[in-house]
Amino acid sequence: MENKRQPIELAEIFSRHASDFLQANHLQPNQKKAFDAIRQCRTATLGGHTEHCDHCGYTRPAYNSCRNRHCPKCQLIKKVQWVDKLAANLPPVKHYHLVFTIPRVLHQLFYLNQAKAYNLLFMAAGNALLQCAANPAFLGAQAGAVAILHTWGQTLVYHPHLHMIVPAGGLSDDQQEWVRAGKKFFLPVKALSGVFRGILCRLLEKAVEKNEIKIPDSISNFNQLKNQCYKNKWVVYCQKPFSNAQNLLHYLGNYTHRVAISNHRIYTHTNNKVCFGYKDYKSAGVKRTITLDATEFIRRFLQHVLPDGFYKIRYFGFLAMCNAQSKLQACYELIDKSVFLPQLQGLTATEVWRTITGQDPIVCPKCTLGRLKPMPLKKEPEPG
Repeated sequence: MENKRQPIELAEIFSRHASDFLQANHLQPNQKKAFDAIRQCRTATLGGHTEHCDHCGYTRPAYNSCRNRHCPKCQLIKKVQWVDKLAANLPPVKHYHLVFTIPRVLHQLFYLNQAKAYNLLFMAAGNALLQCAANPAFLGAQAGAVAILHTWGQTLVYHPHLHMIVPAGGLSDDQQEWVRAGKKFFLPVKALSGVFRGILCRLLEKAVEKNEIKIPDSISNFNQLKNQCYKNKWVVYCQKPFSNAQNLLHYLGNYTHRVAISNHRIYTHTNNKVCFGYKDYKSAGVKRTITLDATEFIRRFLQHVLPDGFYKIRYFGFLAMCNAQSKLQACYELIDKSVFLPQLQGLTATEVWRTITGQDPIVCPKCTLGRLKPMPLKKEPEPG
C-alpha cells in the first residue's frame, strides 16, 4: 500500500539533492512548502511520539506526517474517506469517464497563470458538458459530474487535463423524470469537443482582455494563440460506462488523490540519476522505464504543485453541492434503487486503517499480544 515505506522514496531524493537543487532553482512559495514538507514527512523534524507495548515492553518511534496533499505517503486515508463519501452521493446508475485535455500550445499560458487558467478549464469543461447534455438532440436533461484536475503525464511532463465522472443520465427540467443515456454512448464526443474548445477560448480571451491572464512573451497577442488552437480538432475522450459500482470505486480510488508520481514507481536512484516506470499510452499502455537527472526529476515533480488553497475536485449539475438537498435527492427518488451506504464516515484514521486493511495498527508487531501506547518522545539533551 502506498503509505508503506518503499525501498526508494521521493523524500530521499529530495533530501539528497536539496542543497544543489535549491541553489540552482528559484521555487515559488507553494513549491518550497511542498518540497520541505515531503522531505520532513515522518521524521523527527515534525515531531512525534514513542509507541510502547503494554505487554512486552517493545518500543518504536512514530513521527508525524506532513499531511501535504502532494506527498505520496499522506494520501491513503484521505483518499478512501473521500471515495467512501462520494460513492454514497452518486446516483445508483452506470457512470462514464470523460477526459478534457488542452492542446500543447496552451501549456505555457496555463503554467504562467495556473490558478486562473485551471479555474477556467473547470468552468469550460463543466459548461460544455451541461450545455450538450441539455440539448434535446442528445440527452435533453441536466447532467451531473465530478471533475478532478491532473497536471502531469506519465513521464511527469506538464499536461493539464480533467478527469470527469458522469452518471449515465440526467434530470428532466421539471425534475419529474430520470432521463437515461443511451447504452453505447453518453454524448457525441465531436460535438462536446467543439463546444469545449469554443467556451475555453472565449473565457481565456475575456480574461486576457481584463488583464487577469498574462500572455507568454513568445506570443504577440491572444488572436495568434487562438488561431493555433483552432488549427487542430480537440478530442474529449469518453470511456465506456463502468459495469458496476465496484469498478467505479476502484477508478475513483486510483485518480482522486493521486500525486504526480508515487513511491512504488521509483525503481533506482544512483549516480544522481532517477529511474522510474511509466505506461506508454501511445503503445497501448506498455510499461516502460525512463531515467532522468535527479535535478530534472525534482523540477518535473514540483511543476505539478498546485497553488495554495486551490480545489482540484469540483462538482457540476445535479451533483453540485448547492443541489445536494434538492436535485440530487430527486434523482434518488426517481431511480428508486438501493444506494451505497458510507462505511468510513466519522471514523478516526486508526479505525479507517483497520477497516480497509483488516490490520490493527496498535497491536504490538513483536509479541502480537500487547497494545501500543503513545508516550512523548524523549528530548535530546541540549549541548553544553
